[in-house]
Amino acid sequence: MLSDTSFAFLKSLLDTPGPSSFEAAPARVWRAEAATFATVHADVVGNSYASVGDANGPTILLAGHIDEIGIIVTWVDDNGFVYFEPIGGWDPQVLVAQRIRFLGRHGDVFGVIGKKPIHLMKPEEREKASKLTDLWVDIGAANKAEALEHIQIGDPGVIDSAMRELPNRRIVSRSIDDRIGAFVVLEALRRYAANPGVARVVAAATTQEEIGFGGGGARVAAQSLDAQMAIAVDVTFATDHPGVEKKELGEHNIGGGPVLTRGSVVSPVAFGLLRDTAERLAIPFSVHAAGRVTSTDADAIHLTRNGVATALLSIPNRYMHSPNEMVSLDDLDRAAELIAETCRMVTKDTDFTAR
Repeated sequence: MLSDTSFAFLKSLLDTPGPSSFEAAPARVWRAEAATFATVHADVVGNSYASVGDANGPTILLAGHIDEIGIIVTWVDDNGFVYFEPIGGWDPQVLVAQRIRFLGRHGDVFGVIGKKPIHLMKPEEREKASKLTDLWVDIGAANKAEALEHIQIGDPGVIDSAMRELPNRRIVSRSIDDRIGAFVVLEALRRYAANPGVARVVAAATTQEEIGFGGGGARVAAQSLDAQMAIAVDVTFATDHPGVEKKELGEHNIGGGPVLTRGSVVSPVAFGLLRDTAERLAIPFSVHAAGRVTSTDADAIHLTRNGVATALLSIPNRYMHSPNEMVSLDDLDRAAELIAETCRMVTKDTDFTAR
């Protein structure tokens, strides 16, 4: 069960805005919490690290990216309306009429995404999906000069929403992908620190995953550590809601425990350690089969240095890349417990060579 302290930290972390390349604010929240029980540092790309254990033992990297999707200001017109590009992958339909919180140079600037009203659309326009180029942000400015007093080109923004609790220990937030991963790796490290094994375990809140086609901050994190094993923590699609095809994605239910990926870049040894530990602790889990890339930090981590035995653990998530992604607190608790105990199973004699 997550403690009250951990839950308060989770809420603060989820509510603090930090889209890709602008993760400094949530990273500060993460490091402040980590410093209460671990050795903490950061790097030039914005990654944050928390370390526990003997430096002479095998090193295990736990990676969860702390960035979220957002938008970035590209232009302000003469009437003060703000135009933007996406940071990360958006379905433009979910942006229509949302409130936006820009991270301005002199403080937060709030606005609302505008679109031509349906009453003014021609019949053929009403049948078409909105494009990002059809949208703008209205910050209430009367003209361009006034708008530019508050906002600048390149200012990032996120949807202005806060985490909410729902029944059955479920929560919704705009930033679950993947600030929840950054939370889980630190919660796992907290539990490992209470009863450490022989391994040195380093939790990393990595940056730029949502835009990191070259590996993002995870590549830098893995390169800077001589890790023998890594566990990347991300979210995956829950398949227990209408409109999802299980024969394509598998069966992964909210509250059904973490999802362990098998195949693709995943080390059979690292996967086996997680699976065997889950079975021993009677932690429910499901398996996701990946025949190609995972589109997570694991893809960047596994080929750094001389190769890192990498596993991928995911949290079932409904409504991915929307203002209200949904996960189960029970799944977070189980994931942290599973990771901490798996780290305790690693010894100096653990052989990660695939055979």
